Amino acid sequence: MRLMTKLLQPSPADPATEIEQDLGWVVADDTGGDVHVIIHNDDVTPMDFVTVVLRTIFGIGPIKAEGIMLTAHYRGQAYVCTLPREAAKDAVGRAHGIARQAGYPLTFSIEESR
Repeated sequence: MRLMTKLLQPSPADPATEIEQDLGWVVADDTGGDVHVIIHNDDVTPMDFVTVVLRTIFGIGPIKAEGIMLTAHYRGQAYVCTLPREAAKDAVGRAHGIARQAGYPLTFSIEESR
């Protein structure tokens, strides 16, 4: 550790002077609690693509995925699932990435659970 600390420090003006820095780590126990994932309707993304994303990214069964997709289609948005905050951010990021790669504006959001 001492060697690494020395390597990270700029060379002191006086070579006899040694500088040591505490590189303490802070580990968060709380991941931020659970959040709701919401899907938003758009007029571009095909319905079957939405269903595939719900199934593959969020692990939702085919019948439920179709129901979520239809709810979003007719009501403008729909509840997808509740996940820990970090898992939700990861899943939403992956879903957005797949959609953008395919050229679709499919959008999910994260809302605080009550």
